[in-house]
Amino acid sequence: MSFLDKAKDLVNKHEDKVDAALEKIGDQVDRRTGHKYTSQIDRGVDEIKKRTGNNPGTGGTTGTGTGDTRI
Repeated sequence: MSFLDKAKDLVNKHEDKVDAALEKIGDQVDRRTGHKYTSQIDRGVDEIKKRTGNNPGTGGTTGTGTGDTRI
């Protein structure tokens, strides 16, 4: 098992913690940019959540179903 596979497994096991961290990071970036890019930051956080397995549009389903293995 490669490092990347281990990282993916870890992310999948702790999706709730990863999501919380992503939200905190997004909030921090938004604050530091003076809230000028709020919508772009929110879209970026949502896209990362899709790629880490928690798709906000589908209620948290794992994976994209497209064969895309990117995190």
